[in-house]
Amino acid sequence: MLAKLLSFTLYGIDAKPVEVEVDISPGALPKTILVGLAEAAVKESTHRIERAMVNSGYVRCIDRIVINLSPADLPKEAASLDLPIALGILAASGQLDQERFSQYAAVGELALDGTLRSARGTLSMAMEARQQKMQGLLIPAENVREASVVEGIDVIPIQSLTEAVGFLNGALPIEPEPFRWEQAVDEYGRYQVDFSDVKGQEFAKRALTVAAGGNHHLLMLGPPGSGKTLLASRIATILPPLSQDESLETTRIHSATGLMAHGESLVLKRPFREPHHTVSEAGLVGGGSIPKPGEISLAHNGCLFLDELPEFNKRTLEVLRQPLESQNVTITRAVGSTTFPADFMLIAAMNPSPSGYGPDSGHRVNALQMERYLSKVSGPLLDRIDIHIEVPAVPFRELADKQEGTNSAQMKEQVLQAREIQERRFAGAPNRINGRMSARQIRQHCRLTNEAEYFLKAAMEEMGLSARAHDRILRVSRTIADLDASELIDETHLSEAVNYRSLDRKYWS
Repeated sequence: MLAKLLSFTLYGIDAKPVEVEVDISPGALPKTILVGLAEAAVKESTHRIERAMVNSGYVRCIDRIVINLSPADLPKEAASLDLPIALGILAASGQLDQERFSQYAAVGELALDGTLRSARGTLSMAMEARQQKMQGLLIPAENVREASVVEGIDVIPIQSLTEAVGFLNGALPIEPEPFRWEQAVDEYGRYQVDFSDVKGQEFAKRALTVAAGGNHHLLMLGPPGSGKTLLASRIATILPPLSQDESLETTRIHSATGLMAHGESLVLKRPFREPHHTVSEAGLVGGGSIPKPGEISLAHNGCLFLDELPEFNKRTLEVLRQPLESQNVTITRAVGSTTFPADFMLIAAMNPSPSGYGPDSGHRVNALQMERYLSKVSGPLLDRIDIHIEVPAVPFRELADKQEGTNSAQMKEQVLQAREIQERRFAGAPNRINGRMSARQIRQHCRLTNEAEYFLKAAMEEMGLSARAHDRILRVSRTIADLDASELIDETHLSEAVNYRSLDRKYWS
């Protein structure tokens, strides 16, 4: 007897439909054959499924079982195909009515006692099930809050193989899980840190406000203990809240990599990724025989923080250059290629020398060692970072001061004001923030006063800035003007933006 039902497998962050076909025919000896380009986790599933069925009270099939996973040329690597294979075997052996197989898809990994374990990528799977015109999707109960975000499809929480059989037979009614956006935001959308925790560093806070206002990349350079990591870890608290579309897109990536917290339905806070400096190229940008997203995609719609920047492998850092410009990364393998989104804000921090101190610190600094240390960060990468600032050590009087400095709420208010101006300015355009303006948008929207034009010309000639640096100065100037609610960019705005580009001339020239 032949049974067919729909399931899904992940390829990158996308869910691909897989038709599970199970055929049972008489054979001299019991044998199970699994075909369809299954990886090791799927091939091993036949042993798990057999014991799960027996331990759930179903009859073990002693005939010849052929399981086909179609399309045959698509690699399948996840254990989430356990449940549909088990249901197919039960239907093909006459223990389950397959009438509802055309209406419901199924995913989930089985334990030996027949209970269901969580699966990766259930949000993408629910979206694909809706695309395939399915009425509903049977998924592990642990993943139901994540998948229930998708409208237009019934997401059925299943605890065990027995529950799945009961539901498909019509003997056990299970209501679809509803999704409540406000409740999810209240549970998972709050930040526990604030910029008021950072003593002093008001200049750095201003630079971070500008960076967040236009989604500009930023580099902080300073001695150990000056607060660079403390500042960077709070950047998400002043960024605008994730929209529903941004939240869905970010959740797909985190769900596909198994990073969703238990019970979490959506990623509702801006991602903050902080990879160690030993990270590989594949770990940073993505890779693998079946491509998986890397840190830059996990930071999509959020912040990627690279602490101790020169300690990263230089070749690893260079692979960032293209994603910083295009906001995505394409991974190509023999089986095909996939494109991951990578629209993130890069925040980098570093010391000025191996000892941690600069030439003006009063500490002894070996000039040759310092030059060699700084040369690990290339000019082209520095050129792609809009804002460079120095973060000096905090003096004792500021540390001992009982008065709170600028807090996240005050900074966020300025950021939201600037972002609202940009939303109106770029309405209908693909790039809607200053940090991502195209050359044409720069010419259209970065109008300078006469004094500002003369100032920019003098700065370009004196500092020897590249054309890319010129455009980035104008983007940052536009954000500073937006923070002042100014239509034109004047000399004050331009002066601040140029000041944010002077650090590389001090240390790298």
